[in-house]
Amino acid sequence: MTRKLAITVTFLTAVLAPALAMAAERPEFVVTSSSERAVFGFAMALAIGLAALGGGLGQGRAVAAALEGICRNPNSAGKVLVPMLLGLAFVESLVIFALIISFTVSGFIVPAIG
Repeated sequence: MTRKLAITVTFLTAVLAPALAMAAERPEFVVTSSSERAVFGFAMALAIGLAALGGGLGQGRAVAAALEGICRNPNSAGKVLVPMLLGLAFVESLVIFALIISFTVSGFIVPAIG
């Protein structure tokens, strides 16, 4: 009972917390200073850079482990290939999420007009 309750609360928190954050009103034209734009730009670069680094390392390890398993048992190539490709797709989706987040952060970079 307590495990189901913990899972339910965790799921609801993970789903509803971003919805509450997105429901907050945001003025359309927020004037940002040059130092704030620099911080947002650095955050974008850092987010996509770390995601690409982690994704590349994770994919490299996954492929190396799969190829090692296939080398040890060549008959298992068909059984190893599909889970490896699925895992690679999951890792790559995290990198794409980081790219989307960096583009979202770029929405906060609005230069001062006039």
